[in-house]
Amino acid sequence: MPKWRYVCKVWPQPRTAAQTQADLALAEELGIRDRVIIASSFASRNFMPHLIAACDIYVGPSRLEGFGMPHVEAGACGKPVVAMDAMAFRDTLVHEQTALLAGIARENTVTEVRVFDSEHDVNGTLIPLDPPRVVDYRASVDDLEAALLRLMTNADLRRRLGEGGRARVEARFAHQVVARRMVELVAPCLGGAVSVTVPAHTSLAA
Repeated sequence: MPKWRYVCKVWPQPRTAAQTQADLALAEELGIRDRVIIASSFASRNFMPHLIAACDIYVGPSRLEGFGMPHVEAGACGKPVVAMDAMAFRDTLVHEQTALLAGIARENTVTEVRVFDSEHDVNGTLIPLDPPRVVDYRASVDDLEAALLRLMTNADLRRRLGEGGRARVEARFAHQVVARRMVELVAPCLGGAVSVTVPAHTSLAA
């Protein structure tokens, strides 16, 4: 096993402060506290590419994710990603090509919700959900362990996934590509009134 260090970037707020303390306590219990760094200071968007570029592996098996921009940004930085085989990750990442995706260990669902009409409505209306709605996921810990071990011990795999991630971001998520696709979708609805010229070839800034 190569020498390693875990750096976790969190945004400072009350709910993350408690979790950070719990994470550090667990690290102490496991005897790895000296290898864990919690970066909890505010950072500008301009600094984030430098932070991502400093890592060898980006790990983010988010429990609930709408798009997963940090994972795409890690790909833009040429970093291999570890995430979960669920949600938007199935669109933004490709298992064994840009990332290693852990399986789903558990889906957490709700069968009913209570809706309130106003701030004065203290009882609300209970609405059953059929089928139940998934509110978040839990990744397989065994899969996460296996993915990390593979990446930590295989430099060629890290390089291949990183290069694949960069290529996928350039092909699908660069702003020129997204703008062109948006025009293609919107123009027919407006009778062809929209016309935007964007470069045919897209290359992200280094």
